[in-house]
Amino acid sequence: MRNFYSFAFVFFSIYFCSAQNGFKFTNDKSKVVIPVQIENNLIIIPVEINNVPMRFLLDTGVEETILFSLEDKNELELFNVEKIRLRGLGDQESVEGLKSIGNTLRLKGLESKNEALIVVLDESFNFSASLGVEVNGIIGYKIFKDKCVALDYENKQVIVYESIKLIKKIRKYSIIPISIEENKPYLSANVNITNQTKAVKMLVDSGSSDAVWIFRSIDNKIIIPEKNFDDFLGRGLSGDILGKRAEIWKLSIGNFEFKNPLAAFPDTLSLKKMNLVEGRSGSIGAEICSRFKVIFDYRNGNMYLKKNQKFDKVFQYNKSGLEIQHAGVRIIKEEQMNNISNINGGVRLNFGDNDQNVKFNFALKPNFEIVNIRKASPSDNAGLQKGDLILAINGIASYRYKLHEINNILKSEEGTTIKLEIDRKGSIMKISFKLKELF
Repeated sequence: MRNFYSFAFVFFSIYFCSAQNGFKFTNDKSKVVIPVQIENNLIIIPVEINNVPMRFLLDTGVEETILFSLEDKNELELFNVEKIRLRGLGDQESVEGLKSIGNTLRLKGLESKNEALIVVLDESFNFSASLGVEVNGIIGYKIFKDKCVALDYENKQVIVYESIKLIKKIRKYSIIPISIEENKPYLSANVNITNQTKAVKMLVDSGSSDAVWIFRSIDNKIIIPEKNFDDFLGRGLSGDILGKRAEIWKLSIGNFEFKNPLAAFPDTLSLKKMNLVEGRSGSIGAEICSRFKVIFDYRNGNMYLKKNQKFDKVFQYNKSGLEIQHAGVRIIKEEQMNNISNINGGVRLNFGDNDQNVKFNFALKPNFEIVNIRKASPSDNAGLQKGDLILAINGIASYRYKLHEINNILKSEEGTTIKLEIDRKGSIMKISFKLKELF
């Protein structure tokens, strides 16, 4: 079962000889507000690459700018391209990629020239299906390195400032010291797993939608709680990331405390290819970051936090055992009311006389496919299978939902009945089950 979407990357032996100037304001101002999309706690930000508009995951956990999912971006021109090998979290070997230098990147009100890019060629490495929205790449350090960047999850904005001095009411924020190591931010936190508090060094990873990852293989004093379950944690450049999930008693960052957050414990095989910075014990993800307005000031080694309305929200997780993603589209035929002159997203056909028209709209709608099932989970016990297409959920056609809405349904209270209509290789079936707590 995958509660959230966790993405992590580690690149080895990637060096760029080109000078990279960093982002500059293009409007003679010292502040720009960029509207963004939030999906499963992750920030999707619009970015232009060589004048081609794209959508990127904003991720403090990556150094290089990464491109993938370029099937519909045939107009994109990349400069000075050569082959490289990429390696990161996962249980497989390195994959082939490209590096390109001399590119121009633009965000609203910001521009950076002579930038380097990494291109992942593996077509299976695609966030769009898992997130339910188009994502063409990942960007991180290049935005944060010499600006102050505020992540405003509530208002769905990223605000870039030239200096921390320009931020009004900054005294209302709590200051958390961070260290910038290998161009990524790290902080000190405390975790209480089994009634024993331990100081830990954590990467601040806005590209992981989990609350916290803990690397038990790094510290043999870290013990996973007895109540846990095996899970698929996400996908890295080197394959699937597997491990366990469990509730921990408490996580503390500065004066902020979180009770019973859900922690992921990646297995040793998934971690073996990571070149960890000295002393790192895990990551703080976007399920924590999204409970604040967060300001990163890399130059001065500080992170500023101010609670938002989500701060006290109970940590929820997917209780079904299902992992669902987009799987192409299907044609849906819908009968329409008379006298409708405009129908979006399809073709209308009229039959009959002028007084009794039968009007249909044929539209392409998203397919949702079961791509993983946790063993012995409610969905597994009910007989659902990997590859089943979900046609309806609790009597409502699945295409009327967005992917995050389906995932929210699967996080409902224990005992909630989930009724699915599925297509299994052409056979239509109805299967129901009840959600079950694991902790």
